[in-house]
Amino acid sequence: MRLSLLAGGLLALATALPAQTTPTPATSGPTLSLQDAIALARRNNPTYQQSVNQRRTAAASVRSAYGALVPSLSTSFGTSFREGRTSLVEGQQFGASSDQVTSSAGARVDVSYSAEALLTPKGQRANAEAVEADITGAAQTLQSNVTTQYITALQQRARAVLQDSLVATASAQLELAKAKVAVGAATILDVRRAEVALGTQQVQAIQARNQEQVEKLRLFQQLGVTQPADVQLTTEFPMTAPEFALNDLLDQARRQNPALVAQRTREHVADVAVKGAKGSYLPSLNLSASVSGAGSQFTNSDVLVSSALSQRIGQCQSTAQLKQLVGQAADPSACSAITLSPTEIAAARAKNPGLYDFTRNPYSVSASLSLPIFNGFQREQRIQQAVAQRYDAEYAVRRVELQVNADVTAAYLTLQASRQTVALQEKNAATAREALNLAQERYRVGANTFIEVSQARDDYARAQTDYLNAIYDFHRSFAALENAVGRPLR
Repeated sequence: MRLSLLAGGLLALATALPAQTTPTPATSGPTLSLQDAIALARRNNPTYQQSVNQRRTAAASVRSAYGALVPSLSTSFGTSFREGRTSLVEGQQFGASSDQVTSSAGARVDVSYSAEALLTPKGQRANAEAVEADITGAAQTLQSNVTTQYITALQQRARAVLQDSLVATASAQLELAKAKVAVGAATILDVRRAEVALGTQQVQAIQARNQEQVEKLRLFQQLGVTQPADVQLTTEFPMTAPEFALNDLLDQARRQNPALVAQRTREHVADVAVKGAKGSYLPSLNLSASVSGAGSQFTNSDVLVSSALSQRIGQCQSTAQLKQLVGQAADPSACSAITLSPTEIAAARAKNPGLYDFTRNPYSVSASLSLPIFNGFQREQRIQQAVAQRYDAEYAVRRVELQVNADVTAAYLTLQASRQTVALQEKNAATAREALNLAQERYRVGANTFIEVSQARDDYARAQTDYLNAIYDFHRSFAALENAVGRPLR
């Protein structure tokens, strides 16, 4: 009677524990939902941030394309120093004997218009739209990867819980075998077999818990952040049957799939590039205007006084020589006694302006219209290259359309098959649990051997594992379908 009660209690424990396969999150430690995980990944995933960084380059290209239509303004300023020494050029002395500092400044405005330049902003805007579509596609891919890894981590946690329950079952079966040996209803061989089964199950439980931690690490690698200790995954995925038609999904994918949208935008970019290349046959207009000025200053203003005195003496000598030629009395040597008055000296020094007292040079304005005639077939080459790229873009759109159709159809069919597989595996798991209960009851009353109990437990473990795998395969198939369509479906 005591053996019957003990065996009945152990049998109830061994029967109840394997039935709990749904993981229950622990209450300690931080929690992480799927939506929080996706938000973290969008802020921290390096690969996704590299895609987002392309937006900066695209925006700069758009600004540069519009800036090419605005006149460019350039200014210049310079200063130089020349030693006070004369230079000998073909036997003649040139230059002043005083050091001289000069400066110059100028401004120039240029603008050029051509058909290609006028079309460039349109092409750059289209390219920016393509970059945004690429970013959207990267976000969709990131969300799909995070969701898939999140589901994998939940699956591994469920496997670990199942292995723990199987350890409890094997432990209960070991105690039952020991109780039967104690009353002579079994042999020590049953105990040894139960001990081996328990040890094997404990190893599998350790490996399952280790793999659970590894999958969490992989998840946080996708998020781009360090995994906190004892983090708990809280999102639960309902087993809901898909209620959408394949044709509706295909229509949505053709309109919303980010990869397809991006490829269509790049086709538009290629079309604009063809128009720009053909625009090289049209004339281009170039406009420019410039103004400049210069200033100079001698470091020693006495050189100007000497120059003014030399000029007065030269004028005097020229006058004397002219008088001698007409027969009038003149003494050229008297000119050497000429001196400058204080007023004349001051006037000579005043001719040494400030370094930045610029004297404006004549301004210039020009306009030209150029029409290319022949440049060695370079324009023709550019046009053909642009046309080839446009055809490549069209073929790429067609390729992506076919891929999207195939991906959506395959994901839809896989989801349907996964839903049917879950139903069958659930039935198999229930049947295997009944077989295990029956084998344990028969072993309790001595109607079969421990080998049959072990075989029934192994069959149940496989069936329950297959059931768990089918459930999470269904969720992964759902995520793959959402990724193929390009938007959430539940």
